[in-house]
Amino acid sequence: MSQPKFFTLIIGTEILNRRRTDAHFEFVTQTLAAKGHKLTGSFIIEDDPALIIETIKFVASQDNAILFSFGGIGSTPDDYTRKCAAMALRDGEIETNQEAKKIIVNKLGERAFPHSVKMAELPINADLLDNPINQMPAFSLDERYYFVPGFPEMSHPMVTTILQKLIPHKKEIFRHTLTAHCKENVFIELMENMPNNIEFSSLPKLYSDGWRVTISIASDDKELAEESFDKYIALLENKNIVYGLNEGNTLI
Repeated sequence: MSQPKFFTLIIGTEILNRRRTDAHFEFVTQTLAAKGHKLTGSFIIEDDPALIIETIKFVASQDNAILFSFGGIGSTPDDYTRKCAAMALRDGEIETNQEAKKIIVNKLGERAFPHSVKMAELPINADLLDNPINQMPAFSLDERYYFVPGFPEMSHPMVTTILQKLIPHKKEIFRHTLTAHCKENVFIELMENMPNNIEFSSLPKLYSDGWRVTISIASDDKELAEESFDKYIALLENKNIVYGLNEGNTLI
């Protein structure tokens, strides 16, 4: 079975104009890393319905995509996400989710009307997500697309619960890292021939005494990770280039 590709969609003009600082990217990347996974892509966009729709459609076009969308599911006029999710994934079809309406009315009573009850207007066939803080439900579609509040204290426990179900067991990743006293173009031929299931990165930096490059190799195949990393070491030793192994050459 192909591995899931995780995406985040962080919606909020207030983040882009710096009135608020994003907390979601760091949280999701750390939570995924603890389970041996990573993000494939992350988008921070303004409260623009057309842009929200097209971003959701793009993520949905990717194989095995899992989306965590943060923000825009409230009841104010700039909360577009519920309708945009319907446009992107349900041909625009929306219904009043009776379970969501019941939760909202039971929680707020008369204060649910006329505005808060609008949060029950969801794409058809939506599944509700429990909100541990104020019980106002979030929702998911097709067990792949998860739409949660923009407030970290609400959304982060929800995402943690979702990931516990999606990834019940940690995926073992074997990573090896070195730093060499050279430019990264020394390794281009090796990079071009890395196997598809090897994740590698080259991070160059210029110091006062010359270039350094940090090479990182990772895979869930322990032997392949070691074999691929050994090729970099062999090249460096053949060229008499000074290098050092970084801490953390281990299972993560």
